[in-house]
Amino acid sequence: MKSHEIARRWLDFFSRKGHTVVPSASLVSNDPSLLFTVAGMVPFIPYLTARETPPYSRATSVQKCIRTADIEEVGKTARHGTFFQMAGNFSFGDYFKEDAITFAWELLTSPVEDGGYGLDPERLWVTVYEDGDERDDEARAIWRDKVGVPNERIIGTGKADNYWNTGQAGPGGPCSEIYYDRGPAYGLEGGPAVDETRYIEIWNLVFMQYQLSEVRSKTDFDVAGELPQKNIDTGLGLERLAMILQGVENMYETDQVRPVLDKAAELSGKSYTSAEDPSDPHHADDVKMRVVADHIRSALMLISDGVTPSNEGRGYVLRRLIRRAVRAMRLLGVETAVLPELLPVSRDAMKGTYPEVETDFARISRIAYAEEKAFLRTIASGTERLEVAVQESKAAGRPLSGADAFALHDTYGFPIDLTLEMAEEAGLKVDEAGFRSLMQEQRKRAQADARGKKHGHSDMSVFNELLKAGNTVFTGYDELLTESSVRGIVSNGQSVSYAGQGTEIELVLDETPFYAEAGGQAADVGLITGDGFVVEVSDVQRPVKGLTVHKAVVREGEISAGALAQAAVDAEQRHAAEQAHSGTHIVHAALHQILGPEALQRGSFNKAGYLRFDFSWGEGLSAAAKSEIEEVSNLAIRSNHKVETKIMSLADAKALGATALFGEAYGDQVRVVEIDGEWSRELCGGTHVDSTSRIGSLTLLGEQSVGSGNRRVEAFVGMDAFRHLAAERALVNELSELLKVPSVQVPERVAATLAKLKQVEKELERLRREQLAASAAALLGSAVDIDGVRLLAHDAGTVSGADDLRTLALDLRSRLGSEAAVVAVAGAANGRPVVIVATNEAAREAKVKAGALVKTAAGVLGGGGGGKDDVAQGGGTDTAKISEALDAIRAAVANRG
Repeated sequence: MKSHEIARRWLDFFSRKGHTVVPSASLVSNDPSLLFTVAGMVPFIPYLTARETPPYSRATSVQKCIRTADIEEVGKTARHGTFFQMAGNFSFGDYFKEDAITFAWELLTSPVEDGGYGLDPERLWVTVYEDGDERDDEARAIWRDKVGVPNERIIGTGKADNYWNTGQAGPGGPCSEIYYDRGPAYGLEGGPAVDETRYIEIWNLVFMQYQLSEVRSKTDFDVAGELPQKNIDTGLGLERLAMILQGVENMYETDQVRPVLDKAAELSGKSYTSAEDPSDPHHADDVKMRVVADHIRSALMLISDGVTPSNEGRGYVLRRLIRRAVRAMRLLGVETAVLPELLPVSRDAMKGTYPEVETDFARISRIAYAEEKAFLRTIASGTERLEVAVQESKAAGRPLSGADAFALHDTYGFPIDLTLEMAEEAGLKVDEAGFRSLMQEQRKRAQADARGKKHGHSDMSVFNELLKAGNTVFTGYDELLTESSVRGIVSNGQSVSYAGQGTEIELVLDETPFYAEAGGQAADVGLITGDGFVVEVSDVQRPVKGLTVHKAVVREGEISAGALAQAAVDAEQRHAAEQAHSGTHIVHAALHQILGPEALQRGSFNKAGYLRFDFSWGEGLSAAAKSEIEEVSNLAIRSNHKVETKIMSLADAKALGATALFGEAYGDQVRVVEIDGEWSRELCGGTHVDSTSRIGSLTLLGEQSVGSGNRRVEAFVGMDAFRHLAAERALVNELSELLKVPSVQVPERVAATLAKLKQVEKELERLRREQLAASAAALLGSAVDIDGVRLLAHDAGTVSGADDLRTLALDLRSRLGSEAAVVAVAGAANGRPVVIVATNEAAREAKVKAGALVKTAAGVLGGGGGGKDDVAQGGGTDTAKISEALDAIRAAVANRG
C-alpha cells in the first residue's frame, strides 16, 4: 500500500467518524518557541491547552513534521529520520478513551477491501500507564474487554514512556501505545518491553484528563485534579506503518524515500544492501545512502514551505541538510553536483501526497541547486586547508585546534559541523570548546564595536537612571520641530548638570522629533537650541530600550539639565532618508515580483540618498534581471502610489500578509507601511515619503554576494540618483571625445582598443621569451665547476614575471647536459625579487637540492620560498640583494655536506 493511500484511508476513516479533515499545517510553526512543526498535535496546541476555543469538536489530519535534534543518527537505525508524517485524530471535549481505542483498533485491523489497513490482530501489542499505585485500569479494561486484546499482550509502563505533559503546568494524562510484532527474525519474543526493534511502535493515544501543577520534569509533577473537558490527541507514524504494509526493512525503503536511495546508489555505483549492523562491510555506504534519501526529501519539503538556506534558524537547518546530503554523496565517490539528479526523483515520489512540490518545483530547485553550487565552492576552497590541518594535528599527536576550526569557519565558510564530521572520518577529535570560545570572542568584539558606535562605551547605568522618568516621546512621524525640555546630559560617561561650548555630549530630551537609528534607517541630524545655547546633533541612538539619546556638540553657549529646548531635524536630510527608506521597500517588492517570494530580506541600510538591501538568493543576478528590477522600481515611483502607515495588532498584520524581518522582535502593536496596497506591505518603524513620486528616481549601483546564499543590491535615490547619472553621462561624453566616436559607439571602440592592447602584450611577451632564449647559449659559458657540480648563477634584471625566469632556468638546465648541474636565475618582477633554482638528477645525487638553495637565497632577499628538489621558487622584498642571494647559493653549493 502506497504512502499516499495510507494517508487517504486515514482521513476517509475519521471523516466517516464525524471528524473535520484539517489540511497539514506548514512545516514552519506558528509557535514562537518552535522552529518547525515537530509533531502532529502542534497546530492543535491552542485547543488542547484551552487557550483558544476549537472550531470543531473532532478533527483529523496527516501533518508533515521535521525533527533534527538527532540528525547525526539518521541512517544508522530504522527509527531516525528528519522529515516524517504524523497521522492524528483529536477530540476536544467530545469522545474519550473508549472511542479513541476502538477507532484505532478498527482502522488497523479492518480488511483492506473495507477501507482498513488489514493488520493481523494477533501481531498487535499495546501498552497502558502503570506506575506503582497509579494505574490506568480504564484503558486496560477497554483493550481487554471491549477490543479483545489478551491481557498478556497489554503491557504496563511508567511515566517515562506512558504519560504526557507539556513540561509546564497545564493539561496532561496517561498514554496507550500500539506496537506491531515484526516477527522472530527481528529479535526476541516477549513484547516491546523486551525488544523494540522487533516490536515497533506505530500509534500513540494520549488521554488528556488531568490538570497538572508544579511540573518539575517529565516524570515528576503534581496532579491538581481532573480537567473539566477531557481531550484526545493521537499520532500514528505514517512511515512506520508504510514499512509494515510495504514489507520493507526501514523507513528509508518506503515508497516515498526509496527512489532517492536507489538513485544515489546508481550515481555512486554502489549497491544498497539494507545493512544495519555496523560490523557489516556494506553498513557505512548504506548509512550514507540513507542519509542522502532522508535529507533530500526533507530539503524538498522545507523549501516547498518557504524556508531558504541561511546561517541562522530554520535556514541553517535547511543548509545543513543539503550540505550533509552533498557531503555523503562525495564520500560515496560522486564529486559533481548531485541535486539536479536527486531532487526530481524526490519530487516525483512526494507529489502524490503533496502536489505543490511539482507545481512549485522551478522555485524549489533553483534554491536547492544554488545552495549546492555554493557549497561545492566552499568544499573546494576549504578541504585542502582542512587536510593540511588534520595532517599537522596528527603529526603533533593532538586534536584539531579550535584556532584551526575557527580559521576554516571564518576564512573559508566551513561550518563547524562539517569540520567535526570530516575530522571524525580522519580519526581526529576537534577542540570544539576552543572553537566556541573564539566564536564568542568574535561576537563580543562585534558587540563592543556596535556599542562603541552607538553610545561611546558609556556606562548603561547612567541611561537606565534617565529612563526612570519615562520613555522618550517620539514626535518625528508628525513634525520635525518640537518644543521639549532637557532631561539629562551625559559627558564622558557621567551625568552632568551643564556643558559648555565645544563639549561633546549625549543629550536626552523628554520629547524629540529626531529619529534614532533603527530598522536599517540612519539617524536624523539637526540642531537643538534654547536660551543661550546651540547644540548640533550628529547621531541619535537608543542605548537602552525606550530612551532616545542625541550624540551632539555644544556649538554656542552653555546647556543645562532642565532647560527648555527646541529640537529641529534637518528637513532636507530627513526627506532624503525617507526617499531611501521608501525606495528600500520598493526594491524589496520589485525583487518579489521578479525573482519570487523566496527573495527574502536579510538586512538593509538606508541614509540620505542611498540604500543597501540584502536578500536571500543563491546566485548572482543577470544584467537583464538587474535592469528589470530598476525598471519596476522606477515605474512604481512614477505611478505616484500612496504610501500609507497603519497601526494594528501583530496578529492582524500577519493575517494581512505583511512582511516581517526574520529574527526581529515585534511588540503586540506594530506599524504597517503599505505601497499600492498589498504590492508592498511591511512591518516597519521607520519614516517614509507620503507618495512614491516624492522619491524622484532610483538607480541601481550594483549587486554582489554577501555570504553564501545572500546577495546585496545598492542604489541611489532622488538627487543622488540624478547626480550619479549625470556623472556617468559626463564620463561617457569624455570617452566619446577621447575616442573620437559617438557615445553609442564607445563600448565597441573600447572593446577594439582592449583587443589591440592584448595582442600587443602577447607580442611583447613573445619577444621577451625569444630574447631570454637567445641569451641562454651565451650564458652557458658562465657556468663554473664547484667540487664536481656545475653552477650557473645569473641575474636576469627586470622581467615580466616568474614564468620568464622559470622558462630560462629549465632551458639552461637542459643545455648543461647530464653531468651534475645547478641553475640559479634571479630577477626583479613588479619591483620584487624572484629566484628560481633548477637541478638535474646528477646534482641531486650529489646532495644539491633546489628547495634548500631557494630557502637560502630567499632568506637573503627578506622573504621565503620552497618547492621540490628539482625545481623551486622563492622571493623577497629587497631587489638590491639579488647579487648577494646568488652568492649565498654559490656558498651553499660549495659547502654541501
